[in-house]
Amino acid sequence: MKQSECLKILNLARKSLEEYKNWGENEVYKASSANVSCGKAVFPKTGRQAFYAEISSSGEELGELREKVSFCKKCPLGEKRLNAVFGCGSPDADLVFVGEGPGYDEDHIGKPFVGRAGQLLTKIIEAMGQARESVYIANIVKCHAMIDPSNPEKRSNDRPPTLEEMEICRPYLDMQLEIIKPKIIVTLGASSTKGLLNSIESISRIRGSVREYKGIKLIPTFHPAALLRNQDLKKFVWEDMKKVMHYLDTGEI
Repeated sequence: MKQSECLKILNLARKSLEEYKNWGENEVYKASSANVSCGKAVFPKTGRQAFYAEISSSGEELGELREKVSFCKKCPLGEKRLNAVFGCGSPDADLVFVGEGPGYDEDHIGKPFVGRAGQLLTKIIEAMGQARESVYIANIVKCHAMIDPSNPEKRSNDRPPTLEEMEICRPYLDMQLEIIKPKIIVTLGASSTKGLLNSIESISRIRGSVREYKGIKLIPTFHPAALLRNQDLKKFVWEDMKKVMHYLDTGEI
């Protein structure tokens, strides 16, 4: 590994330690050091070329799917939105975050979680010792669900997607997951949790529990927007993220 890459990792680690303090942690999460090294990178037995070819293939498949989603009009949301918000991150991510849908900022920029809630999600990811680019972030619906669809330029015009809208759009998320093949999914908030698990439990009751979606481990937690309204929820989200980190590190949950 290049010295510049090592320095980047060390800087990320320092930021992570700072975030631990911000999240009220007195003890740093102790991940296994077995896979942490600034020495020579280790690639699968299939070899370096096959390793990069697999990532390239996943990226190309996601690109083709992104193009398909950009023209989607399967439900009324596609008629009024400004941009289809497909998703972003690593095409071979072990961890995928799934929100409910794009809001005003996301609809205008075309990327998920770019507003205040998105900035908080980035801090959560960094506190986990990850970079936003190393995970994958998507939504269960790809278009902006609005109270007044005739006015996409209006702020505070967001609404949760309906069950029907999630049902229509969910196959796109399923295809994303099939391409990425993550080890674990984190659903953010009640809508995405209900949309994937078809659960009637409140997010307060179901958060932190370990479920499965299409054979992939899934842990629901509060949406970052809820944390902006209620700081007391941060400790519960951090408890949930520690479960995620433990699973990624050990394969046990």
